[in-house]
Amino acid sequence: MIELFEAVFRGLGQGSVYALIALGFVIIYKSSHVISFAQPGFMIAGVVLVTYLVELPGIGFWVAVPLATLLTGLFALGIERAVIRPMVGRPIFAIAIITIALDILIRTVAHAYLGINVRHVQDPWGLRTMSLGPLTVQQRHLAAVLAAAALVAVLFLFFRYTRMGLAMRAVAQDQEAALAQGVSVGAVFAMSWAMAGGLAAVAGSFAASGRSVDPLFWLIALTALPVIILGGLDSLPGAVVAGLVIGVAQALTQSYPHWVSFLGTNASVIVPWLVMILVLVVRPYGLFGTREVERV
Repeated sequence: MIELFEAVFRGLGQGSVYALIALGFVIIYKSSHVISFAQPGFMIAGVVLVTYLVELPGIGFWVAVPLATLLTGLFALGIERAVIRPMVGRPIFAIAIITIALDILIRTVAHAYLGINVRHVQDPWGLRTMSLGPLTVQQRHLAAVLAAAALVAVLFLFFRYTRMGLAMRAVAQDQEAALAQGVSVGAVFAMSWAMAGGLAAVAGSFAASGRSVDPLFWLIALTALPVIILGGLDSLPGAVVAGLVIGVAQALTQSYPHWVSFLGTNASVIVPWLVMILVLVVRPYGLFGTREVERV
């Protein structure tokens, strides 16, 4: 039973990373109805920035992560202004394809700065463990859970009480009505991309805890795709819940491979996609997605 709870906590730590990446996807989708496939690129760009910033004198992990988050957010904002903004009014499919190209471009440039040497974010936890009652857990998982909880709380307060947060909620409901009320839809688009880029950088920094950053590191962000589909493309709470569910499902699969032995020896890789398919068969709009009603 102790092993089961430890696996669940490990899954919550990994799921927190998925949730942060998925939140970026959802924020952009809610504002512009575009699925931005550039999130993996922003994640690896943010992590590479952290690995370089921590090497500067007087800058440690706790300074490097916020600074890389800010810089990645500004970079994402610049991408939106220079590339995505001119595409407003064009087919959504074309914009989605452009975000795929952006992802490949950003990752290729970021990988060039990784070089052949192993790079680390120099997190303060590594693989160290601690005791939570009878449980033995890794500190990095606890840190990821706490960081995700704090950021989700900040996002909730932002969307509920700030002027820009209210504007973003209005645009998510109806872009034309928000524009008629004087809301700057362009500013909302820019803010959504900046927030998504920053969240990807934070997620990547915690995902890199206790491991090296290599050219395959970006694959972590791919798991956010079944997360956003599972939770619902337009649901922020859904992204959080689905991220935790997928993380726990993967951890349990890794700890108890005999449960899913029929899926092969690497079942944890396909479990997120399998869970997504099973849920979509029953709920096509995801667990918390808004059901669209079409009249004919």
